[in-house]
Amino acid sequence: MDLIEAIRNRRTTNGPFKPDPVSKAHQHLLIEAASRAPSHFNSQPWRFILIEDSDIRQKIAAIGGRTMTQLFAEGRFFRRYRKYFRFSQQEMEEKQDGIYIDTMPGPLRPFIKQVFNEKALGLLNTLGVPKLLGNDNQKLVANSPLLLAALLTKEEYVPDDLSGFYCLLSLGMAIENIWLMTTGLGMGIQFVSTPMEIPEAWQEINDLLKVPPELELMAVYRLGYLPDEKEKVRPRIDWQSKQRRTISRLAFRDTCERSEE
Repeated sequence: MDLIEAIRNRRTTNGPFKPDPVSKAHQHLLIEAASRAPSHFNSQPWRFILIEDSDIRQKIAAIGGRTMTQLFAEGRFFRRYRKYFRFSQQEMEEKQDGIYIDTMPGPLRPFIKQVFNEKALGLLNTLGVPKLLGNDNQKLVANSPLLLAALLTKEEYVPDDLSGFYCLLSLGMAIENIWLMTTGLGMGIQFVSTPMEIPEAWQEINDLLKVPPELELMAVYRLGYLPDEKEKVRPRIDWQSKQRRTISRLAFRDTCERSEE
């Protein structure tokens, strides 16, 4: 797979992976790919934890499921992300960003716009939707054969200093290298994001991974090999995010006064 093909085919995996363990050779390729990312003065501020231990994965999965349930039940998810929800292919094409929610349980389909609206929070809780989503999220994480934690060294990562900004740029590029490498290896990857939105939960994961004081835990991802196309199972509530803004909506020529054509 050449580079532009890998970039165009890069995806976030919302569904389950094969149960097969990720080979150590492939795990090491992912870390090597990350290590090839640029960093300020070649400081290489990133560190990674490859997590295969079943007990640790199950505990992180439980935290992920619990926080997903909490974020939906309290309405925080809606307040933060509602502007990115799209409910038709036409809307997706017009906006050219966000997520198109195209998979819903049958009984909820007629109410799709109302479901993803904070005003419907009481109805969602009554129907048990937050708990349903939390349970689904827990199973996805728990059944992922590999979790990957990304960290930064505090020697370089100083949030109030320019070095902190450089570190975040470098880590983003390292993660993108990993993401593209999974595409080439027939693997998938997804951000385990909900624990980050609740500080106490993030601290739980920090403690579980025994992160030392000189490192800062930045993100956790779940990884695995993708099932065959005919075996793929989509979550009960799922979305697409393939649309991208056109060059004229992304780039300018010479100054911000003139859009690129």
